[in-house]
Amino acid sequence: MVNLPNPLQPSGWFAGEDTNEMCPTMSFQQRVYGFVGCLILGAMLGTMSWVAAFRKEWVLFGVFITMSNLSAIGGSMFFAGPVKQFKQMFAETRWIATSVYLLAMVLTIVAASIHSPPFVICMCIIQYFAMLWYGLSYIPYARTLVKNCVKGMV
Repeated sequence: MVNLPNPLQPSGWFAGEDTNEMCPTMSFQQRVYGFVGCLILGAMLGTMSWVAAFRKEWVLFGVFITMSNLSAIGGSMFFAGPVKQFKQMFAETRWIATSVYLLAMVLTIVAASIHSPPFVICMCIIQYFAMLWYGLSYIPYARTLVKNCVKGMV
């Protein structure tokens, strides 16, 4: 007797399984290719954003920066998997930085859609600082070191 999966019951990462794999059939080499592809796409979008900035096309700048950041998040999912990625992103020590980061991305797109260059630039700056703060959370004591350095400057 053939054991068929139940089509009404979600499986894989849709079911909330604690799996580290986005596509279980992908080899490690294919995951590396996916990651590198996202990395290259992100770098190209980042370069395009700075070209737009030098041309003073701030709306395009914001859109390209946001797309570059989304590409970076997508690339890391090839190794961590979406469930583990989101669990890590919204862990107790990171949920505020992640929320600010994602909100800034959404607001950047909103600012771009209403053609508000000052708002786009402001949201891009917030994206960078939120991304930096989020990234520092993966390095032991890095946030504490930054806080102490800033305190020393004030």
